[in-house]
Amino acid sequence: MGVLQEKDKEYLRNEFSKLKNDVRLILFTQEDGCTYCSDEKMLMDELSSLSPKIKVEYYDYGGQADKKDTYKVDKFPALIIEGAKDYGIRYYGIPAGYEFASVIEDIMDVSQGTTNLSDNSKTRLKAINRPVRIQVFVTPSCPYCPKAVRTAHKIAIENEFVTADMVEATEFPDISNRYSVQSVPKIVVNDDVEFVGALPEDQFVDGVLSALEQH
Repeated sequence: MGVLQEKDKEYLRNEFSKLKNDVRLILFTQEDGCTYCSDEKMLMDELSSLSPKIKVEYYDYGGQADKKDTYKVDKFPALIIEGAKDYGIRYYGIPAGYEFASVIEDIMDVSQGTTNLSDNSKTRLKAINRPVRIQVFVTPSCPYCPKAVRTAHKIAIENEFVTADMVEATEFPDISNRYSVQSVPKIVVNDDVEFVGALPEDQFVDGVLSALEQH
């Protein structure tokens, strides 16, 4: 039995017909200690079956250290959505519930190689000239979390120095406790700047840029 309903597949086939360039869904899983890895693999298989432009690759988190190092993944399951290059988009934990829509929108953006961030935001983001890591902690039942995830991922697409992670808080309780995640979405930038909520685009960019001023 598949994950997607037939009506969802039909909708996605229509959306994916608009894809410009190929997209790779790269998934790191591990048999032991992973509750949702098999479900996520099934979901990726279904997505790749809906368009010839969507390719899927699977890697063993514990057994393929070279690939893990290449993509700098540090936990599993880990999903990378890659287009003409690695744009720094990461999903840690299964993107279920409301977060599934983020995956679809990321696929569309990565295929185009650009986003709908405002010209002002794109100009301001050019100031980022050293590595920035954005972590967005979410839960599948949070209706506001996808907006924060998508803003972070758009920023990563627009600037090659940015990596943006969705982190499913309940799947990684130790990490959530480390960052005192009590409500979601919680955004952590370079371990220096933290804020909570699905902020408007300009305020989100403010938060990311403020991390550059910490050192």
